[in-house]
Amino acid sequence: MREVKFIDLFAGIGGLRLGFEEAFKKAGFDTKCVMTSEIKAHALNVLHHNFSHDYFVGDITKVKNHEIPDFDFLLGGFPCQPFSAGGKRQGFVDTRGTLFFEIERILENKKPYGFILENVEGLVKHDLENKGDEFGRTLNVIISKLRGLGYKVTTKVLNSADFGLPQARKRIFIVGTLDEHVDLNHFDTKRSTISSILETGLPTIDSKFIKLLLKHFSLSDLYGKSIKDKRGGDNNIHSWDIELKGPVTKEQAGLLNRLFKERRKKHWAKEIGIDWMDGMPLTLNQIKTFYDKPNLEEMLDDLVSKKYLKFEHPKSLVTEQTLLGVKTYRLENKRLSPGYNIVSGKLSYEVNKILDPNGIAPTLVATDMARLVVPDGTGLRSMTLREGLRLFGFPEWFQMPVSPEDGFDLLGNTVAVNVVTAVAEKITPFFVPSQVEQSEQIAC
Repeated sequence: MREVKFIDLFAGIGGLRLGFEEAFKKAGFDTKCVMTSEIKAHALNVLHHNFSHDYFVGDITKVKNHEIPDFDFLLGGFPCQPFSAGGKRQGFVDTRGTLFFEIERILENKKPYGFILENVEGLVKHDLENKGDEFGRTLNVIISKLRGLGYKVTTKVLNSADFGLPQARKRIFIVGTLDEHVDLNHFDTKRSTISSILETGLPTIDSKFIKLLLKHFSLSDLYGKSIKDKRGGDNNIHSWDIELKGPVTKEQAGLLNRLFKERRKKHWAKEIGIDWMDGMPLTLNQIKTFYDKPNLEEMLDDLVSKKYLKFEHPKSLVTEQTLLGVKTYRLENKRLSPGYNIVSGKLSYEVNKILDPNGIAPTLVATDMARLVVPDGTGLRSMTLREGLRLFGFPEWFQMPVSPEDGFDLLGNTVAVNVVTAVAEKITPFFVPSQVEQSEQIAC
């Protein structure tokens, strides 16, 4: 049987490897991972539990070129680092000091047949020079470096929701081979919903927070809702909607909803005398211009006492020169009149979002995954690691021998296996092992 050898850099929990191997095995190849590199402790536990490793290394920056076996493909979900100083017209001209450099120097030295790289969608426009440009300078430099090494390079942003996974996860794939441009268009679109990955009959959460949610909303009304005081919209539930911090009258709820929107309007910044920010404290007199009630001050002070609102001074934008460069930050300006503002926080509550079984999940990130809940029976429960793995297309045999917290941290940074498989399938038709490799296999 034909054999394809590959190395897996910044391996995470092996999502790139799984997708690549599935595609090549379906095409009749034996696959052999000749080197794996990863440094995160709980990722190492998962990798060693699920895969055999003939050669495992830690920090790739410490691995010399001569220590790397020959291989056909390099796989790498390299970390997205700031490749250039933002705003500088020249962009960057060198990749040294970034982890992409490790990929570049290995490709230059080993000259494998090809590579599959994956990164966040934001890389496409990172360090954008002109508004109408297709790519930012960072991606242009990466593509230029890869082409300079003799590779025919193709890039494409792909969404896991188009590949049979119930998650909207857009990632850029950068693919290259020595002799063919890989067509990253014309994939067969497949759709699924969250219901397809859910387990049933598991224990639900019995907390004050969940009880308040179910007291104020039916279970189906909660589907797809986010719970935070930082944003508005029909799909967002605020703390006052469930009276989390204490009773709220209908009139107070109306006041909070109106203030929530008004405090973001830019004309207030001009009137207050500060640079605009997303959520400014407004004085009693300012609030009266859009919500004038006889008991307004009493309502506001009651909401402050219950911590739905805070009474604070506006914040001015401060710029100062430090040894590391220019630093900007917000500082409370006590010379300006204080006002009322929403108490908000991105990670405020034990639940961030209730997934809709009939829909798809948003892009899952490490900071949010542990606070996603799903309906089960008549209640709500945390998502299981198995369900998380299914959202990324991992096979049922794959195990996560780590805590849920560490497992969700890893999942939030992994790749969608189905997408990798589809990308790799575009390569298999024209990959031919070298004559030396084929001769060695026949001799064996």
